[in-house]
Amino acid sequence: MSMDRRRFLTSALAGAILPSVLNAQGTLPRPPQRPPVDPRDLLRRAALPGQTAYALTDAGGPLAMARAEIPLAPASTMKAVTALYALDRLGPGHRFATQLIRAGDLLVLAGGGDPVLSTDDLAALAEQLAQSGQPAPARFAVWGGALPHLAEIADEQADHLPYNPAISGMMLNFNRVYLGWARVGSGHQISVEARAARQSPRAYTITAMPGDHRDLFTYRHDLEREYWTISRAAMGRTGSRWLPVRLPELYAADVFQTLCRARGVVLPAPEVIDRLPEGQVVARHDSPPVQSLIRDMLQFSTNLTAEALGLHASGAATPAASAEAMQQWLAGADQGDLGQGMRLADHSGLSQGSRISPFAMTRILAGPGRDLMLAPLLRQDPLSDGTETADLPRMAAKTGTLNFVSNLAGYVTSPSGAEGVFAIFCEDPARRQAAIGQELPDGVAVWTRQAKALQRDLTRAFAQRLESESPRR
Repeated sequence: MSMDRRRFLTSALAGAILPSVLNAQGTLPRPPQRPPVDPRDLLRRAALPGQTAYALTDAGGPLAMARAEIPLAPASTMKAVTALYALDRLGPGHRFATQLIRAGDLLVLAGGGDPVLSTDDLAALAEQLAQSGQPAPARFAVWGGALPHLAEIADEQADHLPYNPAISGMMLNFNRVYLGWARVGSGHQISVEARAARQSPRAYTITAMPGDHRDLFTYRHDLEREYWTISRAAMGRTGSRWLPVRLPELYAADVFQTLCRARGVVLPAPEVIDRLPEGQVVARHDSPPVQSLIRDMLQFSTNLTAEALGLHASGAATPAASAEAMQQWLAGADQGDLGQGMRLADHSGLSQGSRISPFAMTRILAGPGRDLMLAPLLRQDPLSDGTETADLPRMAAKTGTLNFVSNLAGYVTSPSGAEGVFAIFCEDPARRQAAIGQELPDGVAVWTRQAKALQRDLTRAFAQRLESESPRR
């Protein structure tokens, strides 16, 4: 058979068959779809200890619910709420300034509440000072009054946890120091550094030494220094970790002194002042804009950034008052009663006092979340772990993890482009209460893996439900 005749027959055959399969609208019918998986069946099969609550909604209303109105610990999904609050109250382009102010014979390092200020940024300020030709001051002070001073974010957490540092208007390296040790002979050599990408000077206001005690760490401080001891039995040959800072103004002043000295500028011993004097700004460093701070906060789940942004947005004097102001902001949103179904105690989700229901979370994400364009700032692959991700639906979401708490909330998209808003909260209340403040309690790693697997299955089921419902809405 010639090629031309084969083409003719193929074309004629297609022309004869196609009209018989076209529907009344002149289009090919959609292939039959398997019914979507019922999320309740997934819960039963997973048998995750504790309780799991979820909500899935789209523009037409709720699509799937289980215990969706029960207020549970939001963990770091709270940061999505804080992000919206900061975007609305501060604006996406707002920046926080750290300044050097000369007032007579006094030089002041004035913190502006920048949550991502680093040792490298202080080095740039020291260089500006050295190049300014300013005479050496008779007095040197540091001011952190741009935000309230809080000794830690959540007092129920252990002292040594690096994600629970102090907060003030002067925050350096997320108010953390880098502790390292190595065995030398029969003892250990210990270093404490204000570590950044390029500069890592010694932190002289913080000391650490081995100790013969049962606890992993002990801590105390006086008016000028912080003192850590590390369990000698737990140290091994070499190791390192981050530790939180509790005297942030003195820490920043100490590091700035060292950086200035390296540039030929000798500063006197620092003092902490409560009132910022008027004077000449001789050097300045601006933070990235709020939108960039929020994107990084949602990506890396930094508690300090969340609390700082929330306190800046509210102007309140305490975390509780600031959280209350954020809840009042939600209540005043267009949906009227948006603040119901929750009790907010902080901005990061670290506190055990915060509670949000999955349904309330979906309403926040569907309302202010869409208005303020939160989705592009969220992680686009929050459940990606290198395995079992090929068939995961497209989503932008925030995770939330505490001991025996594993949450996920955000936006999910079906294969055809139908979009829904969801929240999945998993919690084992009894074991969570018993493990508050512990770093890695028994069983938590296995439980968290099981919760993540359930979240993968549920988000797949949510995408199927959106796909099956989209032609009807």
